[in-house]
Amino acid sequence: MQAVGPPVRHMSSSSLLVRLGLALLLCGQAAAAAADAWRAFDTPLFESVRVADGLPHGTVTSIAQDRRGMIWMGTFGGLVRFDGHRMQVFRQDALDPHQLPDSYVRAIAPLADGRLLIGTNAGGLVVFDPATMRFDRLPVGAGGSAHAKIFALAPARGGGYWAATEGGLDHVDLAARRVRAVAGAPGAAPGLDPRSFAVLEDRRGNLWVGSNAGLLLRRAGARAFAPVAAAGVAGEILRDKIWALHEDRAGRIWVGSGQTGVLFLDAGLQPRLVPGLSGVDGLARRRTVRAFLETDGGANGGAIWAATDGGGVVTWDAATGAAGRIVHDPAMPASLPGDITRALLEDRDGNVWIATEVGAARYNPAGRVVLSMLSSPLNPATLSDPNVHTVWVGPRGRVWLGLGMGRIDILDRERGRIARVRLTGEQAERDVQAFAIGPDGQVWAGSQGVARIDPDSLAVTGSAIPALDSKLILAMAVDGRDMLIGTYDGLFRYGTATRRLDRFVADPADPRSLAGNQVRLITRMPGNEFWFSTITGISVATPGRAGFTPLRNDPRDPHSLPHDYSGSIERDSRGRTWLGTFGGIGILDRATPPYRFTRVTAADGLASEKINALLTEGERAWASTSDGVALIDGKRFGVRNLGPRDGLVIDSYVHRAAAHAPDGALMFGGLGGLTVVRPDAVRPPTARPQLAITNLLVDGAALPFAAIPDAGRTLALAASRRGFRADFALLDYRAPAATRYSHRLRGFDDDWVEVPFGTPPAAAYTNLPSGDYRLELRAETGGLFPQTITLSTPIAVAPHWYETLWFRALCALAAVAAVVAIVALRTRLLRQRARRLEGLVDERTQALRSANDRLAALASTDPLTGIGNRRRFLESATQELDLARRHGLPVSLIIVDLDRFKSINDNYGHPVGDAVLKRAAEATVRACRPGDVVARFGGEELVVLLPETAAAAALAAAEEVRRGLAVPGEFEGQAIAITASAGVAEWRAPDETLASLIERADRALYEAKRTGRDRAVLAATG
Repeated sequence: MQAVGPPVRHMSSSSLLVRLGLALLLCGQAAAAAADAWRAFDTPLFESVRVADGLPHGTVTSIAQDRRGMIWMGTFGGLVRFDGHRMQVFRQDALDPHQLPDSYVRAIAPLADGRLLIGTNAGGLVVFDPATMRFDRLPVGAGGSAHAKIFALAPARGGGYWAATEGGLDHVDLAARRVRAVAGAPGAAPGLDPRSFAVLEDRRGNLWVGSNAGLLLRRAGARAFAPVAAAGVAGEILRDKIWALHEDRAGRIWVGSGQTGVLFLDAGLQPRLVPGLSGVDGLARRRTVRAFLETDGGANGGAIWAATDGGGVVTWDAATGAAGRIVHDPAMPASLPGDITRALLEDRDGNVWIATEVGAARYNPAGRVVLSMLSSPLNPATLSDPNVHTVWVGPRGRVWLGLGMGRIDILDRERGRIARVRLTGEQAERDVQAFAIGPDGQVWAGSQGVARIDPDSLAVTGSAIPALDSKLILAMAVDGRDMLIGTYDGLFRYGTATRRLDRFVADPADPRSLAGNQVRLITRMPGNEFWFSTITGISVATPGRAGFTPLRNDPRDPHSLPHDYSGSIERDSRGRTWLGTFGGIGILDRATPPYRFTRVTAADGLASEKINALLTEGERAWASTSDGVALIDGKRFGVRNLGPRDGLVIDSYVHRAAAHAPDGALMFGGLGGLTVVRPDAVRPPTARPQLAITNLLVDGAALPFAAIPDAGRTLALAASRRGFRADFALLDYRAPAATRYSHRLRGFDDDWVEVPFGTPPAAAYTNLPSGDYRLELRAETGGLFPQTITLSTPIAVAPHWYETLWFRALCALAAVAAVVAIVALRTRLLRQRARRLEGLVDERTQALRSANDRLAALASTDPLTGIGNRRRFLESATQELDLARRHGLPVSLIIVDLDRFKSINDNYGHPVGDAVLKRAAEATVRACRPGDVVARFGGEELVVLLPETAAAAALAAAEEVRRGLAVPGEFEGQAIAITASAGVAEWRAPDETLASLIERADRALYEAKRTGRDRAVLAATG
């Protein structure tokens, strides 16, 4: 995802208002930079829900949350109910009047009583009732909605809802199930265009309508609408098509237009331009503004977000005046999935949802503990390389990042910019793993050899120490006029004045030699001691003392160094020394002999004992490990591990790559980017997430949503229905993949039953004995503040008549006389139950087989046209070619492509385009023989394989297909002429591949297109 901003250039208008706004914007940006030094590099990262996750169509058109906390999404292909793990899809069914009348859902309005008011593209208004699971249609036409195309819904202050439609503005009275046109609305008054795209009734009772002819207003108490007019850029916006309206918490009315951006009307209803967002040169880039959202909280909180139809999401921060843009970045998987955005929602837990053309995206503004800087060549606010090998704070507080491939990024947080340096010569294309300020004031950078960089001009001088050009530099530090340099081949001391280079290496025969030759970190300690961390222990160099004092792990001593592979060394506010090793963390109360370490290991909660880097903060410490980042309490040494709920994205970190930022943030380099931990944002959650049963099946039959018991309400099962499955989920939608679920049925289960990781949570039970139970559901979240949320639901299973107390008493009185009869009766009942179970098993087995058959058909059939899909064609064509190769038979291929199909979609809409495609498929099938293979190959392209057919006959067949398509047809009242071009190729037996045959037919199709369309061309055989 690419977030562009915060600086916004300007609009084309030279009005005084825009200039004043720009001045305020610059002041606001300066204030924002002071308040959050990381703002320019803080880009929202999204989790996406796509077709692969169960959406019926990639284009999401509307999003809402009902009173139970479920997310509802309207798409081009149906209505979706989503609990974070599962989707339930409702589609149009022409044979059922109580299903959706149209799968294209444009607007969703959750009602206070649990129902949904839904506006469709061609089916008018419907109300979904969770008590009956029915969609009740409201009338269209006389006595009903002005038009079947519903653009928007908005609550009416006097009750009911406003509906903006293709034919004007309606008022929906849900209590009376009545829809009426609004007097004086667009189209009802002279000169007002009826097409209404947006509607809003503000707190003062003013009624606003966004129409095809601009913004209209009916003031509170008035009876007629009037256009809202203004001069200059504001007038251009207000006269444009208005697609979005929103009233913010300050009472401002936000207006989104078709091509000229946005503005707002202040408390006096005077239009105010928004620098960066108003006018044709604004960040919306002439794209239609579809929806507004006022976010709440977080670094990007307290802002107005505007969804655009092709320009991503544009944002404006009221506190700072900063405008920005959130767009899709193909190089960053966690970016906004698509730039065509149609709807926005902030759910009750603060998540921001964005409807796009490739699914829905969710962003968690509350996960602000961690900021992740990723890499993308398309975004100047991201890293130039994903692998951060070292982090260092250099002159003037700038953050220097040593990256892969000889790259260095320098973060100037005050200016919100990244300067980029690339090493040359021997240092080029090598990982940059160390920085230091040399005695000459230059920045010394270690990769393969050492380079020097001017901190002002950033000019690079390569091969600062030619004798080390073949060495990989791991660490550097300054000791007076000397440079201490750690490598894979020992420790070097370089005199910058004398240019003398001394080397120190490990000598197994000398206990005072270096502990190991791989010197990974050099740390200056109190008393001017230097500690050299290696993979075989630590060497301590004390002034005035020859050689080194070794520190190593002793398996017999629990107070020795936890592991010889050592790295970060940090001192906390109490003067304690923390050491990160590959065996956990060691803590010294004093850094003088005898060295006795207190250890923090996996037994204390570390997810991994391989500590890559360690930073202290006050009395506590933060550590990057092989499995993420952990926080270690400095008093009891308890461990909490960061997770996705805290904003953690990167989970693979680099040894020693960490540093303190000047503002107190903690920076950890990883294989994937830079993680910035902001301790001041560590706050416990203020609310507990809601755990809920989201779907309930009793003996395989789904209960209506309204019948699903809330917390504490009993689920009563009849004696004949003793099995159920409860789907459940944590409805805060945050990091669902990282949440662990379990369940137990008290009175039946001995212990908790864990839901396998990655499996949608569900509790299923069958053949329960009669009695009272309690279903307990549990969700455990991770992160800095893990929570355990439970839900308890009573379950009452009614007894069979023969399980009741009166019957048992009667049996006890007659036990002696009727023992034989009772045994026979019991045997008969058990056999009946066995037969019922056998029948149920047979029934479900048959249902499973039928479901598998349907899935196989869906996998091989194009859902729009009903003919084979690309996969089915490739399988069938491969078989036909193999058969032709064995028997020496000819085979030909036809590729048919509808001419100027995009103009049909653009001029008449996608539903008409779909109808044209269906008719094209039907005409192609009619023109072909039963044994021919017909399929939709992609988009508006159809393909036909003709077994036992030579080129001449195939060309004749192509002409017949083309003539069959050329008959004019009528689609939704529109007479449309369809033509098609075709490419024909005969298989060059026996060695030509299917791919080659397709490629030749495609070239022939291209030739048909190039030479005028509406014709068939035969591919050359040579």
